[in-house]
Amino acid sequence: MAGHEFSEPADRKRQVADPTATPLAAEETRHSCDPAFRHGVVVGFDGSTSSERALSYAIGMAHRSGSGLIIVHVANRLPTTVWAGCEPPVFVDVPDHRTEVLGLELACADYLSEVPWILVERGGDICHELEEVGREYSADAIVVGSTHGIVGRIFGSVAGRLARRAQRPVIVIP
Repeated sequence: MAGHEFSEPADRKRQVADPTATPLAAEETRHSCDPAFRHGVVVGFDGSTSSERALSYAIGMAHRSGSGLIIVHVANRLPTTVWAGCEPPVFVDVPDHRTEVLGLELACADYLSEVPWILVERGGDICHELEEVGREYSADAIVVGSTHGIVGRIFGSVAGRLARRAQRPVIVIP
């Protein structure tokens, strides 16, 4: 069983209040997710070598535990202050069609036939979004690849930041 869930980034979700709706009903619709993937394995995936290794590990983990795999791609968001110098920081969504390409590649991958999986697209901070998806699906673990290179040294690695703040186990694959 394979599938795709191209959800809107959390910061773009704008619900209009319905005066006749109860607050509980609004909360349920905001955090709806496929119950078949509850207690699954969340994996951050962007197509890089380290994320491919993380995906491979997460597939094995989901297969061994008999759970689903929630593959998360976080789209790019850049602060406009980088080039405009405005205050307070304003974030711009950079068009990212990479999720669609990744979804097609994953749909054709034989190695994903062993486990049920979905692809979730988010926009924003990678650590926050991975933890949020983990919370929404009550994930048993979050698997990420390690960050190499100068970007990780300057801004700190995603794996390190996620391991410090996550409310569930984080597995970092070198």
